[in-house]
Amino acid sequence: MMKNKKSRGFSTVEVAQFMVTFVVHGFLMCTSNTWAQSSLHLPNGVELHPKQELIRINGAEPESLDPAHSESGVSQNILADLYEGLTAIDNRGNVVAGVAQSWKQTSPTTWIFHLRPNATFSNGDPLRAQDFVYSWQRFLDPKTASNYANTFGVFILNGAEVIAGKLPATELGIKALDNHTLEVKTSVPVPFMLSLVSNPQFSPVDKAAISKWGRDWTKAGHLVGNGAYLLKEWIVNGKIIVEKNPRYWENAAVHLTRVTYLPIEDPNAAVKMFHAGEIDWTVGLPPGAYAQLRATYPTEIRNSPLLALRYYALNNKDPLLKDVRIRQAMSMVIDRDLLVQKVMADGQIPQYGLIVKGVAGADVTAYDWALWPMAQKVAQARKLLEQAGVATGTKIRLMYNTNEYQKRMAVFLASEWKTKLGLDVEMETLELRVLLEKLHDGSYQVSRADWYADYNDATTFFSVVQCGGDQNVSGGCNQKADDLVTQGNLSQDQNKRRTLITQAVQMAMEDYPFIPLSQSVMSRLVKSYVGGYSEANVYDRFRSKDQYIIRH
Repeated sequence: MMKNKKSRGFSTVEVAQFMVTFVVHGFLMCTSNTWAQSSLHLPNGVELHPKQELIRINGAEPESLDPAHSESGVSQNILADLYEGLTAIDNRGNVVAGVAQSWKQTSPTTWIFHLRPNATFSNGDPLRAQDFVYSWQRFLDPKTASNYANTFGVFILNGAEVIAGKLPATELGIKALDNHTLEVKTSVPVPFMLSLVSNPQFSPVDKAAISKWGRDWTKAGHLVGNGAYLLKEWIVNGKIIVEKNPRYWENAAVHLTRVTYLPIEDPNAAVKMFHAGEIDWTVGLPPGAYAQLRATYPTEIRNSPLLALRYYALNNKDPLLKDVRIRQAMSMVIDRDLLVQKVMADGQIPQYGLIVKGVAGADVTAYDWALWPMAQKVAQARKLLEQAGVATGTKIRLMYNTNEYQKRMAVFLASEWKTKLGLDVEMETLELRVLLEKLHDGSYQVSRADWYADYNDATTFFSVVQCGGDQNVSGGCNQKADDLVTQGNLSQDQNKRRTLITQAVQMAMEDYPFIPLSQSVMSRLVKSYVGGYSEANVYDRFRSKDQYIIRH
């Protein structure tokens, strides 16, 4: 998930604590019927406040509330309230049942999902398996032009062909066996399937509302969802308000009656609002402020390591940056230890590769020069620039979205490139929505970026470098690396798969398609009376249905 957003999947071992698993006729069969409805139960002794309302900072204006056109964490935070897929991610980052009340895997590439008979859209219409068929076909139809189509669609049978326009969307590997039974066929074995379909892009959307309202179907009063909340109000660059959906299948277990999302990008302003009691939840902290805020708010500061990569995108097709020697030089001279310890100072981990710690399906790798003394790195980087014919004073254009945290990081990188390589950096600040557009159309040279895992598997991170991938904004391509991933995904031997994908990652990163900087953490302030928040959530995806306000 691009959080500029954010996540590849849970193995059956990881979800075993929530599922009964057993083997039938050589295939894995899973059922969710025994899963507890976690939001029904509060911790012992918790007394709810009479007013169940939450106000949270969301960081920026969402690019869209259409699941097919969502890619940032900013939009997906809200989508988790308005929609619900076959499965979902709970407050601890675990896969839980969503619209599907049970499922079984009948072959390595076939899944059967049984939908809840009491699931409905917010307008009262029954939610059927046919609605998922329509929604998935719409998501991957090239006419929809989703920036997530290739990233997810390749796992569904015929998905790549549908996205490329070689097959009609009706040939996608999804079928309604009856109103409440859905069959999904995958292109390869997908061990992280349950996590994959928890992403909002796989949520059901209402065909009638889209047909009636067209592009305006996501406006308040028009939007028909199936989540725990309804879109009550959307003031662009002002606020988004969602209210409890009385038709949601688990409505009795939902405690918060109203949630307000504020698109405030300045973390300093957010902290002031938190101190004044105007908000309950921030997103991020001012750079370098973690230690001070921890002392000031010891019971309200939260710090969670995430399955997320902070990096700088390099336009591999740019006349200057198309030379791999220049890209390597720019990466080598950045002092990542200084960046995370002194500049950001919020617990991030220095990163020299694509795969962050905790990700399943591949080993963590790093560049050979990562442990060199900085003087040796700089000397080698200068040689590379000299060989590439880059003169002192060469200009580099860097863009980042309007945010003090991002500004501080950009200033640091500009200083590193200036003092160590003699490059002059021109910086440009943009709204998040505009930055995302420029990243996807290639109208940039260097840009800040993030990748938040959509599921716990290495393939989610590989999508950042996949040839022709929606989320490969750097535009590089190593076909041999792609082929190794394909081989790995076709294998049912998980050790062989891990070896192949690790090799693919190493091969792709030797092209220096972008600059990895750190494994991200989420540091934020959350009022002590907000229940249901967990620092164990490695995705930073929180549904409002899992939160509640404790009497205070």
